[in-house]
Amino acid sequence: MTRRVLLMISSMRGGGSEQQILLLLRHLDRKEFTPELYVTEREGDLLSAVPDDVQIHSYGDTIKPGGINYPGRILKHQIRYFSDLVRARQIDVIYDRTFHMTMVAGPSAQAAGIPRVSTIVSPPNLALPAVEKRFVWLKRRRLAKAYRQSRTVVAVSQEVAVSAESYYELPAGSVQVIRNPVDLRKLQEHANGDPFNQDDKLNIVCVGRMTEEKGHEDLIAAMALSEASWGEDLPQLRLTLIGDGPLRGELERRWRGAAHRHEIQFLGSQRDPTPYIAAADALVLPSHFEGMPNVVLEAMALETPVIATRSGGTVELERDVPTILWAEPKHPPSLAAALVALAKDPRSARSRAVAAKSLVDQYHDVVKTTRQIEGLLA
Repeated sequence: MTRRVLLMISSMRGGGSEQQILLLLRHLDRKEFTPELYVTEREGDLLSAVPDDVQIHSYGDTIKPGGINYPGRILKHQIRYFSDLVRARQIDVIYDRTFHMTMVAGPSAQAAGIPRVSTIVSPPNLALPAVEKRFVWLKRRRLAKAYRQSRTVVAVSQEVAVSAESYYELPAGSVQVIRNPVDLRKLQEHANGDPFNQDDKLNIVCVGRMTEEKGHEDLIAAMALSEASWGEDLPQLRLTLIGDGPLRGELERRWRGAAHRHEIQFLGSQRDPTPYIAAADALVLPSHFEGMPNVVLEAMALETPVIATRSGGTVELERDVPTILWAEPKHPPSLAAALVALAKDPRSARSRAVAAKSLVDQYHDVVKTTRQIEGLLA
């Protein structure tokens, strides 16, 4: 008899955690597990990619509580809904990913006596205050309790594991590291075409939600700074920004408010950015902090050179040989220098990309990673 496992995520809009949930839904061994999916809201392009045999449950389908709203009221209602769901579906084990899901799953699973595997995807000492502006101390306390009650706590990088053990006061060495995988076959299926039409520009791609911690402001500042040292013999630089978010309007106004030699195009959200990543001369990640960036793993798997800041778990994507052209977080001059270095020495960037592909093949295989997680769920 298979074990019924309920995987949790806020939505299926297309971020790194949503992509990782989708990989698990696709690759979990159906002889051992019957996976189901819980989402807070039934939204996102990735919903259509969820396997047909996976039943989807959404808190957003319920009638919200009426009356006066007060802090924590919606969370309590979500916990009640989730508690009823796990009992009705006779769930054997829960996989909660991201701290939003852990706050819902923790008390529900404890009351029902259902084991949980919890995954932390970003350094919480940085991520929790950045995302949750109110009652951070209370949420930190609730999360610490929920993680202590988990059967297993998983971090996507060693950097995240160390941060989680310190921030939530968990026992040293109690958080297990399982790094995000990449499904190379699926990536290659979607990597067809050249959206840049083989022009002579140096095409750089940045994929991510336009929020402060993702560093788009630093990248745009770096684009302007790089123009001062951009030789006449170097190709024009085109930066393609894929993603949306609260900072998009301000970023567009800032760039278009002055004349520039380089070009930036704002594409907004794309159902599948893979063709852009595959065809680009480089992918850039200007983040202030990261857990284990999915988009960098995808670029490395496709042998696209990467420029990235030394932020969180990203640094663990280089081991014995150079794989990434580095910049410093929150430091536009170092990003500008990396852009210039890429343009001046594309051969070096290509050798890094080849080494990066080898690293991903060795340490981020989707089948091996899924078997590790299955061992925890069982």
